[in-house]
Amino acid sequence: MRKFCEVVSRFIEREDGPTAVEYAVMLALIIVVCLGAITTLGQNANGTFNNVALNTAVTSSS
Repeated sequence: MRKFCEVVSRFIEREDGPTAVEYAVMLALIIVVCLGAITTLGQNANGTFNNVALNTAVTSSS
């Protein structure tokens, strides 16, 4: 039982595990934000290019 308590105590005192988990959570949040930004910018760019194509087609046919 004493050995078990020592192992648990060392596990709680170590900071390697929580640090790795914190980095993993930060990385996941950064990825989610980047995907959201890319999706939004992609939709805006698509709308802009469609607008340019429409205006170019209207101007060239006049």
